[in-house]
Amino acid sequence: MSSVTVRNIPEATHRALKLRATQHGRSTEAEIRTILENAVRPALGIGTALAVIGQSLGGVTLDLPRDPRAVDAAGFE
Repeated sequence: MSSVTVRNIPEATHRALKLRATQHGRSTEAEIRTILENAVRPALGIGTALAVIGQSLGGVTLDLPRDPRAVDAAGFE
């Protein structure tokens, strides 16, 4: 896991981070990790994003019945 050092954080910002961490029942370090993760993580996963795009274009209905037959194990000979 990577480490990051952030220097020159204003004292007021540091106090606010500590207060926010306390309110969420986390350490200041855990709170900073959560803030960073939420800031850079996409709001939607790729599958959800594709579904939203498809729905916005009218959607597609696929009538693909499931094949009930068992699948043979792969052979590597």
